[in-house]
Amino acid sequence: MQHYLNYVGGQWLDSSRQLQVINPATAEVFATVAQAGIDDADAAMAAACRCTNSGALTDVRPAQRTAWMLKAAAAIREFTEEGALILCRENGKNLDTAREEFDEAARYFEYYAGMADKVEGISVPLGKDYVDFTSYIPMGVSVQIVPWNFPVSICARSLAPALAAGNAVVVKSPEVSPLGMVLLFRALEKAGFPQGAINLLCGKGSEVGTHLVKHQYTNQIVFTGSVPTGQRILKDAAERATPSVMELGGKSAAIAFADVDLEQLLRSVKVGIFYNSGQVCSAMSRLLVHRSRYDEVKNAVVALAESLSIGIGEDNAELTPVVSKDQQQQILAMIEKARLEGANILTGGTAPELAGYFVLPTIVEATPNLSIAQQEVFGPVMVIMPFDDEDEAVAIANGTDFGLVAGVFGENLNQTLRVANRLIAGQVFINEWFAGGIETPFGGVGLSGFGREKGQEAIYSYVQTRNIGIRLKHNA
Repeated sequence: MQHYLNYVGGQWLDSSRQLQVINPATAEVFATVAQAGIDDADAAMAAACRCTNSGALTDVRPAQRTAWMLKAAAAIREFTEEGALILCRENGKNLDTAREEFDEAARYFEYYAGMADKVEGISVPLGKDYVDFTSYIPMGVSVQIVPWNFPVSICARSLAPALAAGNAVVVKSPEVSPLGMVLLFRALEKAGFPQGAINLLCGKGSEVGTHLVKHQYTNQIVFTGSVPTGQRILKDAAERATPSVMELGGKSAAIAFADVDLEQLLRSVKVGIFYNSGQVCSAMSRLLVHRSRYDEVKNAVVALAESLSIGIGEDNAELTPVVSKDQQQQILAMIEKARLEGANILTGGTAPELAGYFVLPTIVEATPNLSIAQQEVFGPVMVIMPFDDEDEAVAIANGTDFGLVAGVFGENLNQTLRVANRLIAGQVFINEWFAGGIETPFGGVGLSGFGREKGQEAIYSYVQTRNIGIRLKHNA
């Protein structure tokens, strides 16, 4: 059985404690990872702090950071096949999705490599007797807590802009899916970053994660995950007023108008709710359909769900297991609660008779007030409901505490754009779910969090503005 280590201060470190990693497709342990503790966390923070204070990341020309990051991207691509197979086994996702995750991680490093030398300040005019200018300075030590659903790409999403801006980073990996990130750091080690610039810990969130958040050397916190965990982190961060970026999930709605192209919509439904078994913070978890097309769309969506192949990720099945038994049981419990509240389970709603942690693709007909239509399920579960007019659709779409993404489908561009501008969400798709990319800013409002990842805007989450004003002395 293979054993994986943590990466601290340029060294791979073992631990007297281990965490078992379970393959969700078989429910069997297939690897172990060193379990980091408080001492390991302190060592990582000290290494990152030394790197920051030494100027190893910031005294060089920004073009040097560009060079490191381009080397990192090339190395990540070299690990794609090995890393993708590991992701399949620890996370359950299908092989193509796992390959895409490593490719996306490499593209984050390529994208932000191009921004390392373009974070430029401005000159402020104050009159002839003054010179005033701004500059952007790194936060310092960025603590980044990564979720289990897309561990490699989400890690790169935050790590790349942080490094491009000149920050040292300590990453805490998720306990249930830590191994792909070890492969990511093996690639990053080849890039030649200064010692202490990148550090990776796999430890219990209640122990290591909390300690990192409260640590005296922590200058920034970046978290992607559940609302309750994010709220606990923010309470701890408030003690030292630590700047934070929070991406906390969603209950995202797609609005399909009477003139919707059904085939186009179904393509988006397939990727929107069944990609990665619905374990996507920006999943299309609610579908609102104009009543004139409701029965037609509902029947087509049910048929789509029932047509999906179900199996293990290494066989590239369309629907693979969810990440753990706990996750499976939580999803099934939410479906059962919806049933008891009066929702109509149109298809799915149970676990198939397979060895691993599978949940059948599920379509639920519900009213907007039911818990299944208000709370994030984080599984292959879509809620479908009708609406009669534009105002009602917008009210239902905006009628949760979340605001991560939303979508509008229809042939009338004036209507779709008008409605898009009324939706409370950080990102709105028109006629294609996930129409954005690494180039487009991503983040939410309300319980979906704050701050932006991806795109050029993200790098400004990793710097602070410094202003310098100079009073000139003139001879009489």
